[in-house]
Amino acid sequence: MRERFLPTKIEGNMAEEQAAQQPGKGTRENRPPREGGRPPGHGDRGPGDRGRGPGGDRDRGPGGRPGGDRRPEGPPEIDLDKIIGDSLYLDNQAHVVVSRMRDLDSGTRSQLRRLYGAVRRATRAPENERQHEFVMLRARLAYTIARHGLRSLDQIERLLLQVTRKNDARGYERFRDLFEAIVAYNE
Repeated sequence: MRERFLPTKIEGNMAEEQAAQQPGKGTRENRPPREGGRPPGHGDRGPGDRGRGPGGDRDRGPGGRPGGDRRPEGPPEIDLDKIIGDSLYLDNQAHVVVSRMRDLDSGTRSQLRRLYGAVRRATRAPENERQHEFVMLRARLAYTIARHGLRSLDQIERLLLQVTRKNDARGYERFRDLFEAIVAYNE
């Protein structure tokens, strides 16, 4: 059986002694209140209330995240199957994206035309390289969105991910048609 060696208690706490020796420093209890102070009740929570707001658990969402089940505002996801099967849905989604662009972004025409050229080239790529071209297109689109702050194109980026995962020639063509409609309505 091993013996455990426990350190003996040293007179006083070393940190408290050091703080007492340094002018202007002290333990929290000895500090004077800050100018302006804190509102009454701030910091009076018990150990079990850590990170909770005044409403307790109701301010927490699934997984304990603050803010509940809030999602970023904006239109719902574009449904790839509906884009492929319904031309009117495609047209409607193009209008929605363009109206968001006018509300959120500015000066996107040249970037859109450049991206549309890349979409057309990716669509014309040989079938065995098409998926790779669309993966790279998604990276380019993500860069353009981040670089120029084009938050209205987030929906298009998510749709492009769906198209790439499905890897269907009809999906690629419909994505190109949607992008063409967005460019046309944005002029």
